[in-house]
Amino acid sequence: MQRRFFDYLIISLKGIAMGAADVVPGVSGGTIAFISGIYEELIESIDKISLEVFKVWKTEGFKSAWKSINGNFLLALFSGIAISILSLAKLIKWLLHNEPILLWSFFFGLVLASILYIAKQIEGWSIKIILAIVATSILSYYITLAEPFASPESPFYLLFCGFIAIIAMILPGVSGAFILLILGAYQTAIDTVNDLRDGLLQGNMELFKNALLKFFLLAIGAVVGIKVFSKALNWMFKHQKNLTLAILTGFMIGSLNKIWPWKEVLKTRINSEGEEVTLLDKSILPSSYDGDNQLIMAIIFIVIGFAAILILESLGKNKTKA
Repeated sequence: MQRRFFDYLIISLKGIAMGAADVVPGVSGGTIAFISGIYEELIESIDKISLEVFKVWKTEGFKSAWKSINGNFLLALFSGIAISILSLAKLIKWLLHNEPILLWSFFFGLVLASILYIAKQIEGWSIKIILAIVATSILSYYITLAEPFASPESPFYLLFCGFIAIIAMILPGVSGAFILLILGAYQTAIDTVNDLRDGLLQGNMELFKNALLKFFLLAIGAVVGIKVFSKALNWMFKHQKNLTLAILTGFMIGSLNKIWPWKEVLKTRINSEGEEVTLLDKSILPSSYDGDNQLIMAIIFIVIGFAAILILESLGKNKTKA
């Protein structure tokens, strides 16, 4: 596929959208990739990364090896993801603390539109497809009710969290950030990203080195996880596409409970910064919300989120060019 500079810029923008989604529990970067029309290319490109690349490099040169893994595409996409996560981590953390209803409303609209879009891709409806949607919806819903574990301390646990979270991050409808939340590692991941940036900008090498170690452990687990899972997911899309889409649709339907804007806090905990944060909550009606439910603004942000998917979908229709 011949691409120009502008095409790669669009891919980077899609990466920025994926990174923004991955920062927030309940929203999947994989969903953004699917909606914007780059998902299957992403999975195939990751699947091509293997030891065979070094053989191609040795016999045919770096340019051929880079082309064999669709390197320009991956570089543009992951550059966008990295820029987004590094720049938005602090903002998302602030919004979660100060404007949770509006933030969750935006992502509720985004995921709601994503469900309709992905379900629309299913070409052959059958009892098996319907059962797959129902079963995965129920499973996903009960996952959203799970109480997070205690914050991880072991380096091996961080490796495990990276491995599991990256699988969710590339799977449409399953939020990697939410999996980190369930595992008790979400705050650690957000703090690691913020500490990396702050340590570097402030010249605090001790803070930077501690954050870099945690980041390295999460990254190693993520690299292993994405490589192992991409092969299976690539096979599923090629041989069982309708069933795979049904499973993804079900996961997204069930995940709506997690990102419902109005919550009642059931349990709290103290994080590493000494702040009281939510450990467990449940969805409630806006009328039952204790405080200003911001209903009108919430509806507006749901519509904005819904419209954002329509825009991404229109970009995805031009994926042969971008």
